[in-house]
Amino acid sequence: MTVFMKRYKWFLGLLIIWFTVFAVNQSAGLDAITVTGNSLLDMIMLLPPILVFVGLLDIWVKKDTLMTYMGPGSGFTGTVLAFLLGSISAGPLYVAFPIAALLLKKGVLVRNVVFFLGVWTVAKLPILIYEVASLGLTFTIIHVASGLIFFYFIGLFFERRFKQRDLLKYDPSEGSA
Repeated sequence: MTVFMKRYKWFLGLLIIWFTVFAVNQSAGLDAITVTGNSLLDMIMLLPPILVFVGLLDIWVKKDTLMTYMGPGSGFTGTVLAFLLGSISAGPLYVAFPIAALLLKKGVLVRNVVFFLGVWTVAKLPILIYEVASLGLTFTIIHVASGLIFFYFIGLFFERRFKQRDLLKYDPSEGSA
């Protein structure tokens, strides 16, 4: 029972919070369930095609190819490719994680994977177009530039902090401390 509690502690905690909200205000509790259900449906609709895509990429793209262009010794080319992969992406950030895991598995540098995730977060083309139209060009330039600089240096930090081989050995079923 303790393994179950440890593994699902966040889910159980949120379930307790939901029951509390529902007990205090049934309307808010039902709204929370509706929003959660809609989010789960969206995720269920998006994730299977992405996982199929990642599986096909795993087969089609050879490890040597990714190592050459985004692995050790790739230099600026790896960063540019990470930028291009992240900027032409579509979908929410959780879609990027299976792709990032595949990139790590294929030997892409940690810095390039972190930068790819950061670009996916701040510089996706559809989001940029919306942001320029809604918030203005100046804000968008400042937001994207600062985000890209931040994620590049975070990628360098992660690369120094974590060894590539250690990231590939991580087993999420073991839980976190």
